[in-house]
Amino acid sequence: MVTLRTVSRCTLLLAGVILVPESLTAADKIVLTAEDGKTAQIVAAMVSSRHINHPEVNDALSEKLLTRYLEIWDPQKLYLLQSDIDEFSAEKTALDDKLLKGDVQFAADVFERFRSRMDTRAPKLDALIDMEYDFTVDEDLIRDAKEIAWAANEEELDERWRKRIKFDLLMLKMDDTDLAEARKRLHTRYHTNQVFLDQTEAHEVLELFLSSMTHCLDPHSTYMSPQTLEDFRIDMELKLDGIGARLKYDDGYTLVEEVIQGGAAATDGRLQKGDKIIGVSFDASDNFVDVIEMKLTKVVDMIRGKKGTKVKLKVLKPKEANEEETAGIERRTQIYELTRTEVKITEDEVKGKILESADWIDGRQTKVGILRIPAFYRDFRGATQGGNFKSTARDVKVVLEEFNKQDVQVLIVDLRWNGGGALQEAIEVSGLFIPKGSVVQVKEPDTGVQAFDDEDPEMYWRRPMVVVCNRFSASASEIFAGAIKDYRRGIVIGDRTTHGKGTVQNVVDVADRRSLFSTQDHGALKLTISKFYRVNGDSTQTKGVTSDVVLPSLLNVREIGEDSLDNALEFDRIERANYSPFSAQVTDAILSQLQQTSETRLSVDKDFMQINRLIEKYLERKNDKTISLNESVLRAEEEELKQEKKEEEEAVKQANGGEKKDIFPEDFYNKELVNISIDYLELLRSLQTTKAAK
Repeated sequence: MVTLRTVSRCTLLLAGVILVPESLTAADKIVLTAEDGKTAQIVAAMVSSRHINHPEVNDALSEKLLTRYLEIWDPQKLYLLQSDIDEFSAEKTALDDKLLKGDVQFAADVFERFRSRMDTRAPKLDALIDMEYDFTVDEDLIRDAKEIAWAANEEELDERWRKRIKFDLLMLKMDDTDLAEARKRLHTRYHTNQVFLDQTEAHEVLELFLSSMTHCLDPHSTYMSPQTLEDFRIDMELKLDGIGARLKYDDGYTLVEEVIQGGAAATDGRLQKGDKIIGVSFDASDNFVDVIEMKLTKVVDMIRGKKGTKVKLKVLKPKEANEEETAGIERRTQIYELTRTEVKITEDEVKGKILESADWIDGRQTKVGILRIPAFYRDFRGATQGGNFKSTARDVKVVLEEFNKQDVQVLIVDLRWNGGGALQEAIEVSGLFIPKGSVVQVKEPDTGVQAFDDEDPEMYWRRPMVVVCNRFSASASEIFAGAIKDYRRGIVIGDRTTHGKGTVQNVVDVADRRSLFSTQDHGALKLTISKFYRVNGDSTQTKGVTSDVVLPSLLNVREIGEDSLDNALEFDRIERANYSPFSAQVTDAILSQLQQTSETRLSVDKDFMQINRLIEKYLERKNDKTISLNESVLRAEEEELKQEKKEEEEAVKQANGGEKKDIFPEDFYNKELVNISIDYLELLRSLQTTKAAK
């Protein structure tokens, strides 16, 4: 299974499990078993033999692992003391030897120390939340924890926490939250953090430890426990067995955010948005597990299960208007028995839309096709069985056939927020737009360079096209955008460049090859095994694919690309592949004209002018090391940040699948994309007319 996904797209969980996890109490200690140690041994061996750089598991790696694993648990340096760090640092050159021997006790020891520090800190936080603060005092909070040392003693931590709680209260206060309500929310927030930590399971600790080790090699190599591997497969196949409900954690409850059409819950009709799931019986018996204040992933695990099996949910219906939250609980509590079915996850599917440009832009009448590709998904297991299986390329074909039938004149392929996916899909989708030739080159450390060609000679779209990318477009998206650009098949619009991930990962089972009869599931390793290159010979690593027409965006100036990640591999070049550009549909003259025309529009567009002002403000603030805890100063800064936060929230929302039903909503940015697309179409028509006249 070769994948190219990078930017994390936390898939909103669809309820739907295999084992009921044992609940943990605060007294339950994490115990890593001999089997966990064996998993670590296998992972260490696989890393050395299969990673692109064939790294040694040695003292240098051990030191990096120590630092990274400690920061995973306490990234803000708010719990652990320098004495803890000194104690753990005694292991800095021993962790490699222990890994190779299958000793992972260090992972559990760090976790237990962190949990102990959190338990000790909890009553102090309650007192800090309830104390009075003077929000007119000029004092600062350091922004980046990397700029500070670990606290030398409890008193130093107390002061850090005083400022942290003051900042939390101030942020809520500036959102017009009453201070009493703000304090209540903070009590809940920090209590929830502690509850969730106490629900941590051994496989999660092991996964964090081993992934900390692989992340020392590059940002994308990671260990996946059996539980995480199942979520990864769901993400790639766009299907799972469950009830078909999107859930979220809300103030201690598992809340139904959406009932998915076509799922068991929708067919049954009783479970509704806003319902709170307070108990689950995995096997539909009368033995319910109380899930109030349970971590969402655990609740989801209990509800998922094999197609055709039953599950019972204890559901608290929403209170009626003006009814007290605690009133009528018995009346509002219902028990639903549901039969699990296969749930199709359609939000990440390819989607198409035909836009009549005159509805958006006066005087510009053109049929514009919008092709939205949120991910390059592929049902690998279905593909090995043959026949019909879920595939990005197959879904794109269906949309393009409809666009051709409806006489669409220009195509916009939207790859914004697309973090990648399957290499095979990137190749096949690219091949739909070019007649023949190489799509991408892959360089293996031991076997040299291999060019992967478009094996389908048919072109499914021949008319003009543009590709829209942003800084979150990565991996498989960059292969597609790079191929379209190198073949001069269309133009690339958007942020100054894409994410810049030019590495290939292979997902392989962690298996003990010395034991032919072992049935133990050790999870999987997603390991960087090679680098991919455009057909022009350039790697996309760290540099990405640059846009032909750049539009103003706050993402352009944020440190969110591959080049900002720790341990990212370097950019390089190889020889050009044997390929021939499609046509003269993209020339320097055409690009220059498109840039000038767009810049002229943007210079008088109030929305883009505002974005440019926000960019200037962001660059001014970029080097600020502190945050003011003076309310008047911070409030003034926050007013300037509102639009910036809105865009950032939208980025996170879209990266998680988005909430908008419209795949291409009418806004100022999309309107400019349509304008550029029509400009491009008209330029090509003008050139054709001139050529015909000669």
